Amino acid sequence: MSKMTTRIDKQSIIDQAKSRYDNEQKSKLPTEIVDLPSKGKVYANSNPLSSGKVEVRYMTAYDEDILTNMSYVREGVMFDKLLESIIMSKCNVNDIISSDRDAILIQSRILAYGSDYPVKVTNPKTDAQLERTVNLSKLKYKPFALQADELGEFTYTDSESSKDLTIKFSYDININTDGGIYDLLKQCIREVNGKRQTEEIDHFIRYQFLARDSKRFRTYFADNMPGMDYNYEFEGEDGGTFSAVFPIGIDLFWF
Repeated sequence: MSKMTTRIDKQSIIDQAKSRYDNEQKSKLPTEIVDLPSKGKVYANSNPLSSGKVEVRYMTAYDEDILTNMSYVREGVMFDKLLESIIMSKCNVNDIISSDRDAILIQSRILAYGSDYPVKVTNPKTDAQLERTVNLSKLKYKPFALQADELGEFTYTDSESSKDLTIKFSYDININTDGGIYDLLKQCIREVNGKRQTEEIDHFIRYQFLARDSKRFRTYFADNMPGMDYNYEFEGEDGGTFSAVFPIGIDLFWF
């Protein structure tokens, strides 16, 4: 065995030992079970996430470095790295859809720093921008009643066009992003009238999916997507109340 191979083998043993020690220490930290907005329905039955629950541990001071790592912030992976560190359940973080990720992050924020979250909202009655505090523990999930198959996919039937689509909620789908309609449809449509080939789906979107039918489908998709309900009741300047949606951004863990 060469000296180089010997050094590599020794380093591998050291790395494995460090990893085992790290996992053992993390397992001693207190944890909480987070219920997912999707109820686990959007995942295949074989995926551990299909249980609809994820175990997360409490953050430590070491985890805070993830949130202040400017390289992670610039690359937009800060929250991804945090989830990889704090999720104790055996699952692939990349499988978790955006609404479930939001729920896990919000619960982790509550466990780490409490439920008070300062926000700026606009009073629709006066157009005044107000500084208010949201109690994150009062947030609720949107109703999610769709029935999935064993693959975590759902059937959509358009009564007007008589088209049957099989759709999927996945990690990279966000109805509110600035991405194009074509890209969104490619991501969420998995089958068209029994055909799953990529080229068949692409042909359908390009040449057969009329704009009016596409709009109706997108409305259905957005209305039925699992997620957090960010509507919150705030106090106005005059002591009255108003309802508004508040934003959650990368400052979720900052003060």
